[in-house]
Amino acid sequence: MPSNRSLAGLSALAASAMLLAGCSAATAEEAPAETTAAASTVEITDNAGTHTIELPPTSVVALDNRTFETLDAWGIELSAAAVALMPDTISYTEDDAIIDIGNHREPDLEAIVAVEPDLVISGQRFSDRDADIAALVPDATILQLEPREGEPFDEELRRQVTVLGEVFGKQAEAAQLVADFDAAIERAAAAYDDADSVMAVTTSGGEIGYLAPSVGRTLGPVFDILGLTPALEVDGSTDDHQGDDISVEAIAASNPAWMLVMDRDAAVAADDPAFSPAADILESSEALAGVTAVQEDRIVYMPADTYTNESIQTYTEFFEAFADALESAS
Repeated sequence: MPSNRSLAGLSALAASAMLLAGCSAATAEEAPAETTAAASTVEITDNAGTHTIELPPTSVVALDNRTFETLDAWGIELSAAAVALMPDTISYTEDDAIIDIGNHREPDLEAIVAVEPDLVISGQRFSDRDADIAALVPDATILQLEPREGEPFDEELRRQVTVLGEVFGKQAEAAQLVADFDAAIERAAAAYDDADSVMAVTTSGGEIGYLAPSVGRTLGPVFDILGLTPALEVDGSTDDHQGDDISVEAIAASNPAWMLVMDRDAAVAADDPAFSPAADILESSEALAGVTAVQEDRIVYMPADTYTNESIQTYTEFFEAFADALESAS
């Protein structure tokens, strides 16, 4: 027969076990409630103001070609998207479950209604469609993160992915994209000698267009980000997607030490029999034959899909390629 001391000990153990079980049950009941509360909504600010977004988004429409690659890399499921605008480097182009609303010229906006979105990621080519989309799906949040005029372009790219990271619970992934972007910029800036002049151009339809520092499409902001010395500055320059019409002779006369190139047609017309790659156009040009950048093989091309994929990843890849070329030339 157990002693009084043993019985007392057993009673104490039983009481402790019951207390611990009770605590565990309370914790188990409370934890999901806290997690649910913490993850139920997120408040973000975009170009239009502040939005409260229910998490997780259940039906997402993607229209901004600056963010397609980011969403794709994060495995975000889309209900509908401007698939026709995507380059084939984006895996969404192979997903038949995504409703394709077409490109920005003649989009099927009614198709957006059919998927009952709670989130529409707009931007760049679709920016002027925001009001029309909002009228069709008034309960959806229209997220507009197009780089704002007057704001540093690199900061705007960081803002885009950071906000998207908050919306999709990909904060760590967004931080890594920003870190990679910053590291590539740092490498290129450190390797660049500001005594070397730089020219940025685009090619389209076999023609060469001038991309002005700061304002020129895609490559213009690179001058500000890296502190590049322009080989040529022209009054009245624009952000036209085909570049400004400057003679090849004027480009040659500026004799840039480096040329940065976006091949517009590589993204949209590579299958056309008449397509001429930028490298062929530039490197076979008699007018440019005497230019330092051509003679010393100092021409750096943006990724082939850039024109329809101007993501932070695209710029990171370009800055790394430019850094590689700068370091090799030093």
